[in-house]
This record gives sequence, C-alpha cells and structure tokens, in this order.
Amino acid sequence: MKIGTPKEIMDGEARVAMTPDSAKALQKLGHDCVIEAGAGMRAGFTDAAYAEAGVEVVEGPDALWSASEIVAKVRPPTEDETRRLYAGQTLISFFYPASNAALLELAKDQGASVIAMDMVPRISRAQKMDALSSMANIAGYRAVIEAGNNFGRFFTGQVTAAGKVPPAKVLIVGAGVAGLAAIGTATSLGAITYAFDVRPEVSEQIESMGAEFVFLDFEDTATDGAETGGYAAPSSPEFQEKQLEKFRELAPDVDIVITTALIPNRDAPVLWTRDMVEAMKPGSVIVDLAAERGGNCELSRKDEKIVTDNGVTIVGYTDFPSRMATQSSTLYATNIRHMMTDLTPDKDGVVSHDMEDDVIRGATVTHGGEITYPPPPPKVRAIAAQPKRDKPKELTPEERRAQETAAFKAQTRQQVTLLAVGAALLLAVGLVAPASFMQHFIVFVLSVFVGFQVIWGVAHSLHTPLMAVTNAISSIIILGALMQIGSGSFLVILLGGLSVLMAGINIFGGFLVTRRMLAMFQKS
Repeated sequence: MKIGTPKEIMDGEARVAMTPDSAKALQKLGHDCVIEAGAGMRAGFTDAAYAEAGVEVVEGPDALWSASEIVAKVRPPTEDETRRLYAGQTLISFFYPASNAALLELAKDQGASVIAMDMVPRISRAQKMDALSSMANIAGYRAVIEAGNNFGRFFTGQVTAAGKVPPAKVLIVGAGVAGLAAIGTATSLGAITYAFDVRPEVSEQIESMGAEFVFLDFEDTATDGAETGGYAAPSSPEFQEKQLEKFRELAPDVDIVITTALIPNRDAPVLWTRDMVEAMKPGSVIVDLAAERGGNCELSRKDEKIVTDNGVTIVGYTDFPSRMATQSSTLYATNIRHMMTDLTPDKDGVVSHDMEDDVIRGATVTHGGEITYPPPPPKVRAIAAQPKRDKPKELTPEERRAQETAAFKAQTRQQVTLLAVGAALLLAVGLVAPASFMQHFIVFVLSVFVGFQVIWGVAHSLHTPLMAVTNAISSIIILGALMQIGSGSFLVILLGGLSVLMAGINIFGGFLVTRRMLAMFQKS
C-alpha cells in the first residue's frame, strides 16, 4: 500500500510524519512511500534526501491525498483535509477525538479509518508507539532551555574572582514524562530542583534524578493518585487547597517554575495563581506547558510570552516539540513506523486492521463507517506503580532486647545441635577409621568450619571487593593441602588435590574479578 505524508499546514508547525530513515523501514514492510514536496524542509529533510531513500515526491496536497491509501501526519486534520479522505483510506495522526466531535463525525461520513496517535493505550507493548510520551519528553527538555533563555543568571552556582553566583532554584509541577524530562535537564544544568506531583509513588523517580520531592502534609490519600495508564486523577478540593498553600510558600523562593499538569480530556487545572506570580522575585520565569488547554498558570496566554508588572516572564508557547523539529520528527516518524509494523504483521505491504488487538483497537476512533471512540478498556491493563508500604512500627528498647535475646537463643540451639551431630559423626568415623586418617580428617573438618565462619560473617555486599583479601585464606589452604598430599594415603592425596584446585580457582578468579572491577572505575 502507499503511505503518504502531506506538508503540515498549521502555522508554525515544522514537524513531519515521515523521515528518509523511517521511509526505508516502511518499504521493508512492503509499502510504497509518497511525500508532498517541501514537507520535510522545515525539519531539515530535503526532497532530494527523500528521493534518495526511494520515496516518491509529489507536488501539492491534491496529488498526495489522492495517491495515498494511508496518510500519516502530525497535527489533527483540518475540516478541508478531513473532506479529502475517501472510503477505505486510513489516516494516522494526532486527533484528540474528545475535543473534535465534528471532525470525528465527518471522518465517519467519509468512510475512512482514523488512528489517533494520542489514543495509543499506555501498556508495555505500546510504548514504542506512544507519540504523546515522545513529544512530551522533548517538550520537557525544551521548556528548561526556554526558561534558561529568559532567565538572567546561570543555572549552576559558581564561585569566581568577580563574586559568588548562587544556583537557580527550579520547581517542576507534575512528574509525568514532560516533568521528568524537565527534572533531568534542570539538574544536569546544576540547578537546585524541586518537583511536585499528586502521585506520591513517583517520589522515588524524582529523587533518583537528583531532585527533591515536595511532600504535602495531607492524610487522605484516597482523593489523589493516578488513574489507569499512569495519568494523574482529579484531586479533592481539600487536597487542592493544601497544594496551593504549599505553592504559595515556595513562590517567593523559586526562580523558575515549569508546569506540566494535565488531565486527559479536561481543561488544565490552575495551580499557579496570580498572587503566587506577584510573590515571585523580579527576573523569575514561568514556563506553562499546559497553555494549550488553558494553562496551569492563571496569567498564561496561549502561544505568547508576557512579562508581568513585577518582572516575571510567563512563557505560554504550545509548539515546544516543533521548536526541535528534526528530533521531534525523527521520534514521531519512528512511532508511526512501529504502528505500521503492527498493522502489517506479515510484512507483505497488506494492512490488517485487527480490531481485536488492544493497541490498534484503542487508537482507532473511526472504522468501517462507524465511530469507535471511546475504546473499551484494554484486555492487558497498564501496571500502575504500587503505593509505598507503611513503615514498620518502631520498636521500644525493651522489645528490641527481647527480639535479640530470642534470636541469640535460637542461634545457640542451632549451633549446639550442629556440634552434637558433628561430634557423633566424628565418633562414628573414629571407630572405623585408622588413627593416621583421623589426624588429617580432623584438620580438614576444622578448616571447613573456620573457613565457613570467616566468609559467612562478611556482609553480602562486601563479597566482591573482598575477593582480593580472601586470596590470603586460599593461599593458606593451598599450603596446607600441599603438605597433606605427601602423606601417602590415597584419600588424603585426593582431598588435598581437590583443595589445591578449588583454592587456585578462587585465587586467580578473585584477582581477575577485582582487576575487572577496578578497570570499570578507571578513566580511559
């Protein structure tokens, strides 16, 4: 089948849904590729590069839409573009069906199938097609860069001959994909980074990236958390009030605020109010990634950058991924290619629109002349992060001593039992074995006992670095075994030989492991 990509007509949109590399991968699935002339220019992909990759370059949207059985684009189609669809044709793009009911009806009337990339279910198998996450990752990174472009100081602290520069303090509101990308970028630039999310289970992710999680003193956790698929759920009024109270406390101290909080199919919640903006220092920056849905900041204006009376810059751009068009197009085209891989299971160029497949069914919003939105819940549910378990109860000194005494008594009973069994075995062997053997056998048993106690008493986390130290013990074993080999008894010679072999493996293996560990930490 022919897969075509038109030129994006929305003002300022520089992304493209097909790159020369993704076209080569689509051709391996058995498809032919078509692109409108100039569609990739703003993303850095020339028509010559597409032609070299085997893509047919056509002039104008009419030729593209009529020649393509599958149309892949970035932005939701306009009404005119939707009218270009014909029965049996497939459109793959962002669509936002909950907000575009009229376009949904029109696509149904045209008889076309529409796969909305924003509706890809968030399950493990679909991560490679999750275009929302791909674009959010870029938006989070770009938001920090945009904040730095409007901020008058370094992110990292510096001590110079000209004076001391304090590090910037950055607050990230929302720790989804965009929020985590912003956290990683801000911390890598050296800022002191704080992050807040209504899902307390993401605190470990935030802290692992070097930021400090902002906790709320709020007991009722039933009203916050995550919905299916990892999205944040609406919070209770009590929780929202506590949240705003915390933000008011932080506002005078932070230099940069990046808001990323969105709930699917809802307007963005207002989390940074006018009084918080007024409390911020002159020169501070707010980047509102939710501006397209009304904004998390009360003063945000969609697609505008404003400066308030107290000198705070508020950035409400909605085209952050498009500002990094080459990278965004590469990732989005890869998401499309993975979707086409699922639609072409036999790699023969024939599309199989399997409505029993969780991913395909979840992303399909019209098919067969019917509206298929909203989809049923996927048969394979996303695995939500488990809430932290309650910390164990702190023991009193008396309870702790009682536990230690009980453990000591149990360990003593176990050791006495083992000694009794060992003594009985030695007695049994001594009754039947010659005296010369018993002398060597006792040395062997004592060596095993001492060696076990020495190694078992070391913490497990220290075993690998301890390899070099335990080589000394292995050396003693080798010397003792060599002395026993010359005794003349076949059994003693056999045991001595085995001791030399095993101790030698331990010595040489220990040095090799230690050397390899040290090499990992050496700078090349």
